[in-house]
Amino acid sequence: MSAGDVQLLTETFSTSLRERLADSGAAPRHGEVVLYWLGQAGFVIESGGFRMLIDPYLSDSLAQKYKGTKFPHTRMMAAPVLPDELDRLDVVLCTHRHTDHMDPGTLQPLGRQFQNLRFVVPAAVVDEAIKRCGVDSERLVPVNAGERIEVLPGCFVSPIASAHESLDRDAEGRYPWLGYAIEASGLRMYHSGDCVPYAGLDEAVSAFEPHVALLPVNGRDAERSGNGVPGNFTLDEAVALAKNSGARALIAHHYGLFDFNTIPADVIDQRIELEASGRLTLLRAQTGLAWRLKRASQPGAIV
Repeated sequence: MSAGDVQLLTETFSTSLRERLADSGAAPRHGEVVLYWLGQAGFVIESGGFRMLIDPYLSDSLAQKYKGTKFPHTRMMAAPVLPDELDRLDVVLCTHRHTDHMDPGTLQPLGRQFQNLRFVVPAAVVDEAIKRCGVDSERLVPVNAGERIEVLPGCFVSPIASAHESLDRDAEGRYPWLGYAIEASGLRMYHSGDCVPYAGLDEAVSAFEPHVALLPVNGRDAERSGNGVPGNFTLDEAVALAKNSGARALIAHHYGLFDFNTIPADVIDQRIELEASGRLTLLRAQTGLAWRLKRASQPGAIV
């Protein structure tokens, strides 16, 4: 199926995310994927009877850790759902070891609540993942770039190397920063994790032919990098990657949580207006919205 043969529908809901996720009427139908934003780089992905989380940060562990410092990590938005409010969960994907992507305050409660829950993590940081997830190694699925694994029946994950801000490898050649190309119900999504452009990234992503790209847009600068806060794509770079990879839609995220590491929402909205007549559908991640990805009634349509 080519990237033009899908629809992406935006749905607004007024209930809590907990109530929305428990509503069987809002669940994906056959051949659909439904996405929700959790803030920062976190998403819920539902399809074919399974529920997946990517990079959920649903606690205040960073605010507790950095209280009184130059970057106190005070939340600008509340977590839309708490770990104990989820009624079911099958797998969690963590792109790398940083706390806003691999959060002990989120992952350990989830691991205790759902005894069969598995965690997909970079093989390069598996020792750290055991500590942060609080589970035995048997519940981890260590992965590296270039692999393709079936994490759930009919759901495949293909890790792609990311550069945060450098393209690193460990002594065994494994990448500590990953993105995940996800295929479910014949629909394809790419979540880059934290990443900046590097030679070969466009080609690696375009080979997967994603329908939707989930990319950070908070950018980077010398002050943040010099204070241990490596950055991400700028908005321009994220748009360019989405276009170069052939994605039909981009959901821009990784903004609005910490005041020192964000981009104004209206800057994204202005770019959305500029892209409105183009081939790429640019969307801004927001709570209270769901995105339903499904096969289009007419080839080439995406709305």
